[in-house]
Amino acid sequence: MTGLKFSVDAGSYEEDMDLALKPRRLARFLSSEKAKAIAVKYINALVIAADTFIVFRGSLLGKPHTRVEARRMLDLLNGKTHSVITGFTIIDTSTKKKLSRSVETRVYFRKLTVEEIEAYVGTGEPLDKAGAYAIQGTGAVIVKKIEGDYFNVMGLPLSSLTEALKKFGVYVL
Repeated sequence: MTGLKFSVDAGSYEEDMDLALKPRRLARFLSSEKAKAIAVKYINALVIAADTFIVFRGSLLGKPHTRVEARRMLDLLNGKTHSVITGFTIIDTSTKKKLSRSVETRVYFRKLTVEEIEAYVGTGEPLDKAGAYAIQGTGAVIVKKIEGDYFNVMGLPLSSLTEALKKFGVYVL
């Protein structure tokens, strides 16, 4: 969407969601660790890494890996409001300049029936998505409204990211 050319390197950094950090700081820390793990592999590159999770009543929700976990997360969020927090980090591997930011978006779920949750879990879409839903997919029908950056809910707050890239001499517009 930005017109920027990039390649993807998933890396192997394992997030530790149990670190004793406040959610926005944790998101920045995790994205920073991911970026550092990748940056060592590249010369003269900008590395961008991000980490997204859900905060609901003080608990962090990552990605479910089973249908049972997905169902549990959707039951928990059903008819309620939660925050989606994404941390992103940019590292210039030639200058070692680094910048980390976090963005928070409030998401309001509509009240779902047991059958709707079961049908959505049955699509397989909730697996490996923070909070067990994809707003850019069928999960859009369970979101009543949001307050904040839609792209943040997808996992990368493009407006904040493109503003931060200006500090590295990269302009989208």
